[in-house]
Amino acid sequence: MDKFLKEIAQKCNNQAWLKQFITSYTNTLDKTVKILPNKTAHVITGDIPAMWLRDSTAQLRPYLFVAQQNKDVLSMLVGLVKRQFFYLDIDIYANAFNIEPNGDCWEKDYENQNPWVWEKKFEIDSLCYPIQLAYLIWKNTGCTEQFDENFKKGVVNIINLFKTEQYHEEKSEYRFIRKNSYFTDTLSRDGKGALVKSGIGLIWSGFRPSDDACTYGYHIPSNMFAVIVLNYVYEIAKDILHDISLADEARKLADEVYNAIEKYGKTKTEEFGDVYAYEVDGFGMFNLMDDANVPSLLSMEYLGYKGDKKTMENTRKFILSEANPYYYTGKYASGVGSPHTPSNYIWHIALAIQGLTAKTIEEKEQILQTLVNTTANTGMMHEGFDVNNPSKFTREWFSWANAMYSELFLDVMGYKIKI
Repeated sequence: MDKFLKEIAQKCNNQAWLKQFITSYTNTLDKTVKILPNKTAHVITGDIPAMWLRDSTAQLRPYLFVAQQNKDVLSMLVGLVKRQFFYLDIDIYANAFNIEPNGDCWEKDYENQNPWVWEKKFEIDSLCYPIQLAYLIWKNTGCTEQFDENFKKGVVNIINLFKTEQYHEEKSEYRFIRKNSYFTDTLSRDGKGALVKSGIGLIWSGFRPSDDACTYGYHIPSNMFAVIVLNYVYEIAKDILHDISLADEARKLADEVYNAIEKYGKTKTEEFGDVYAYEVDGFGMFNLMDDANVPSLLSMEYLGYKGDKKTMENTRKFILSEANPYYYTGKYASGVGSPHTPSNYIWHIALAIQGLTAKTIEEKEQILQTLVNTTANTGMMHEGFDVNNPSKFTREWFSWANAMYSELFLDVMGYKIKI
């Protein structure tokens, strides 16, 4: 790690950027990761003492560069994948877990709630991120230790769940009701969620990557992510697991979801032309917006989705305009926020994604400077901050945001993750 940081310091001539990088990069490793006796890794999200399948992957993704040369860091990444698939075997619908079966939770949502489970909000991306990390470890370091029997078992269960949730109305037993809470924290129709048209190829999701309930049950960015990781499974099954049946099943499902996105997931707008919707119901209703959490529409290219090029360009223009109801402009910054946080609050994560998908180094560097300028002198990235007063922010310690700053900084320094 010291060697890597020295290497970075020699390449960077902006001391403010470098200082923020060292703080962000070392904080996650020092403060959020716990290596357990069985060599798996539990990674808390920051100021919430639980591990999200989504966040934990994003938090450790920037360490892929060090893992190429450091066996301990590589072991940590592999240990996280194994921990993630251990949790998926406990409850495949859950999004966040405890380090031990202590019964801690955000809310007691089920009478017999599993003591390992912190929260059981079903989000497609929670199943995608562990596969993504396993694949990225392989592609960036050559390591295949993570592809064990529990990984294969988990992938088979994920594919089966995706197929079930393509027919949510008829086949799914998943329900989620949170009593005495905000409407965004529970599902309608006695926990079943808003009605969608079944059997059109899209996968239903109860909640967004923000942990807010979906307005319409087909969350398009998450379906895009599913296409990406199903193609990863195809490659892993073919080249590593040597399971042609699993490879074919993954590829077939990926193609099915992709075709459904391209058919049902986009619509015409007068100002921008064809754009991808954030959510759809399959009956013809579209939710045109974007959210700061990844997967988002802004993160399509970052994740590796290969959709219609013109539609992707139009969608980016829409997202980064005031036509997006969660795009805010103020004295200190402009960017994408979220209905999960107050109005006029934009997210450091969304700014980093904007930078990582920018076409010019000038835009990347401008966003990097904006990130450094809006920490309110805390030295930490936050969840959302007020565009007119960055000292007003949510989440004092949010490790995912620190990781995204690190990834953008490394991108500007010339370090690219193979996807």
